[in-house]
Amino acid sequence: MTGWIVFAFALYMSGMLIIGITTAKKNKNADDYFLGGRNLGGWVAALSAQASDMSGWLLMGLPGCIYAFGTNQAWIAIGLFIGTVLNWIFIAGRLRRYTIRAGNALTIPEYLSNRFGDKKKILMAISAVVILIFFLVYTASAFAAGGKLFSSIANVDYHTALFIGAAVILAYTFLGGFLAVCKTDFIQGMMMLIGILAVPIVAVMLMGTGSIIPNLIDSGVEDASDFLNIFVENGKPITGMSIASQLAWGLGYCGMPHILVRFMAIKDEKELGKSKKVAIVWVLLSLVVACIIGVVGRAYLYPTVLANEGSQYENVYIEMIMKMFTEDVKIPFIGGLLLCGILAAIMSTADSQLLVSSSSISQDLFKGVFFKDLKEKTVLIIARVCVFVIAIIAFVIAWNPDSSIMGLVSDAWAGLGAAFGPTILMSLYWKRINLPGAAAGMVGGAATVILWDYIKLIDMDGEKVTLATYTGAYSLLIGFFVSLALIIIVSLITPKVSEEIEKEFDDVKNGNV
Repeated sequence: MTGWIVFAFALYMSGMLIIGITTAKKNKNADDYFLGGRNLGGWVAALSAQASDMSGWLLMGLPGCIYAFGTNQAWIAIGLFIGTVLNWIFIAGRLRRYTIRAGNALTIPEYLSNRFGDKKKILMAISAVVILIFFLVYTASAFAAGGKLFSSIANVDYHTALFIGAAVILAYTFLGGFLAVCKTDFIQGMMMLIGILAVPIVAVMLMGTGSIIPNLIDSGVEDASDFLNIFVENGKPITGMSIASQLAWGLGYCGMPHILVRFMAIKDEKELGKSKKVAIVWVLLSLVVACIIGVVGRAYLYPTVLANEGSQYENVYIEMIMKMFTEDVKIPFIGGLLLCGILAAIMSTADSQLLVSSSSISQDLFKGVFFKDLKEKTVLIIARVCVFVIAIIAFVIAWNPDSSIMGLVSDAWAGLGAAFGPTILMSLYWKRINLPGAAAGMVGGAATVILWDYIKLIDMDGEKVTLATYTGAYSLLIGFFVSLALIIIVSLITPKVSEEIEKEFDDVKNGNV
C-alpha cells in the first residue's frame, strides 16, 4: 500500500523538477529570474499568489487547530479571506503600476527605495534584513510540514524526510527561478483545491452524516455544540481580544513580499482583473473546506484521537487520507496523489520564500547597497548561491520534529506583516509619507513583533513569559498599528517629499504609467 503512495510522490516531484530544468533556459537576466519578465497570465498569477500564501498551514495547521480546539479558530480563516479580498482590490493594481513607474523595480525593497528616492539605500537594507530574518522562520515552517508529511506516509525518520522535501524544493527553485516557481505553483494550487474538496466529502459519505456528532462526543469533545460554535472558546464566550487577534491575520496580506511580487509580475491590467476573481474564489473555497476538515476529521478518525503533544493534531488531513485510501476504499495511488496536495502546499510556499529571500540579498543588498556595478550574470549567480544557503539555515531551524507549523507561520506572518504592511499601504495611498516615516514604521513594526513574541518580560505564575502569552494578543495586531502610528508621526514632523516624488505618486494615482 505504502509503495503506491511513495510512487505517486516520486512521480509528482519528478514533474516539478522537470519544470525547473526546462524553465532554467528562459532565465536570461535578473528580471527573468525574479519576475518572469512581468509576463504572468491571470490564472497563473492568481493560483501562484494564493498557493504560495497558504503553504502547509492550509492543510495541516488550520485543520489541526480546528480539530484540537474547535471552530472558534475559524476566525483566522475569516480574517485571511477579508485580507485576501482587500489585497487584490486595493493593493494589486496600484502596486503593479507603481513598481513600473518607480524605476521598474524587481523586488519590494527596490520598490520602496525607488518610491522614496532613497539614495543611501537605507530602506533597501532594512527590508532585506527583515525579509531574511522572518522568511527563514517561514521557510522552516514549510520544511517542517514536509518532514512531518514524508515521515507519516513512508514511516521514515523525520530528519530523513525533512532532507528529501528540502532537496526537491531547493532544486527547482535554484534552477528555474520565478517562472518555474509560478508554473509549479499553478499546478500545486489546482492539486491543493482538488484534494481539499474531495477528502471531507468522501469521509462524510463513508461514515454517514448521522455519525458526526456521536463520534465528536466519543472522541473527547465535552459539548459538541460548543465545539461547533465559533463564539465559544474553552466552554466560555470567546473574548473580543481573541477574535481581534485571529482577524488580525488578514492585516498581514499587504506586507507579504512573496505574494506582492506576483502582483508586480502580472502581464497587464486585463489579466489582473481575471486574477482577482480566480484568487478570491480559490481562497474562499480553500479556507471554508480546511475548517470543515478539522471537524469532519475528528469524527472520521475516531476511535483514533490525535494528541496535542508534538502538535500531532496537525496531521489530521494526512491521517484521513491514509485511513480512507488504505483501509476503507483501498486505492493507495489516489491517496498518494491527494497527499501530493499537501506537498504542493508546502512546496509552493517554500519555493517563493527562498526566491524572495535570495533576491533581497543578491539584488537588494549586494547590487543595491554594496556593489552597484555588478553585472546581471553575477547577480544571477549570487541569487542561486543565496537560495542554497538560506535553504540550509531554514533546514536547521526546522530540525526539531516537535516544532509547531502553526507557531512558526504565526511568528513569520506577524513579522513581515507588521514591518511591510503599513509601509506598503501608505506608500500607495498617502502622498505625505516620506523616507524617515517609512524607515521608522518598518523598524518599529518588526521590533514590536520580536519584543512581543520572543522577549520574556512579564512574571506570570512564578515564571517569565512573553507579552503575547500574558495578554493573548497576536503580535501582528500590535505591531501593525505601532508601525502605522510611527509612519504618520515621523512623516509629519520631518520634511515633505520632493516635487518629483509627488508627481510620481499623482501619475500612479491617475494611471499615467
